[in-house]
Amino acid sequence: MIVCHCKVVSDREVVAAIQDGARTVRQICGASGAGKDCGGCVFSLKRLLCEHGAVLSAVSPVPEAEGAAC
Repeated sequence: MIVCHCKVVSDREVVAAIQDGARTVRQICGASGAGKDCGGCVFSLKRLLCEHGAVLSAVSPVPEAEGAAC
């Protein structure tokens, strides 16, 4: 599913960025290009980070996602 319509970034690309080490919305934006134009996808990015970052946190501690709790 397309998460960022401005840059045509899919949820798979966002999850891949999280799996590659992105731990904040800012890091996801930098890695995927999402969220850099209108910002309408930021809540979707945060949701994906909370969903997929929580799985990773069972393996290693995850710093807070830019001050916002999941």
